[in-house]
Amino acid sequence: MDNILAVPIYLKMTLTAREAAEYSNIGINKIDSMLRSPNCPFVLFVGTKKLVKRREFEEYISQKLVI
Repeated sequence: MDNILAVPIYLKMTLTAREAAEYSNIGINKIDSMLRSPNCPFVLFVGTKKLVKRREFEEYISQKLVI
């Protein structure tokens, strides 16, 4: 099973908080804090697991001057 290729982060639809932190160079604690906010536009709940919608996250970050 070592032959399974990992999907590159920039092609994934959703990211874990750790992947989003690595992808954006924003700290994982800040990402977690953003995901907990009530109207977060890029959070996706899979059961109790929180994932980041990559495209929405990119759009959100590109429109912000300060996080």
